[in-house]
Amino acid sequence: MGFKLGKGRGNDVRGGEIVNKMRFASGTTVVPGVDIIRKDLGDGIMGEANMDGSIYVSNLVEPGSKEERKVLIHEMRHATDMKIGKLRYEDDYVKYNGVKHERKDIDGQDMIYYDGKWIPAGSMDFPWELEANIGNK
Repeated sequence: MGFKLGKGRGNDVRGGEIVNKMRFASGTTVVPGVDIIRKDLGDGIMGEANMDGSIYVSNLVEPGSKEERKVLIHEMRHATDMKIGKLRYEDDYVKYNGVKHERKDIDGQDMIYYDGKWIPAGSMDFPWELEANIGNK
């Protein structure tokens, strides 16, 4: 007895652009299986991945823009790392590759203790932030 997959559907190309691959839609942002929530975020924060799998995007990021795409790619990397257990954010620590890094509010700023010093959350000094930017230009 044989098994057949349904008809395969390749990429639809129009005018040199691939138009039907899985991508972020313009206007109303859609990422299959992920809740994208627009809201006011802190100064300089464009996006946040949450432990529940949702992603916050700053109201300052224009829907459908190149900036929005970059923010979503970055936060999807964090969301994926959280889903597979590589990264975990909690109120009092961040756990990355099995190592806990203390986290606390210092003078109103979210700080993480890493490599012997307190560093603002979101800094590119953290390996999980650097990884989330690989290939995201």
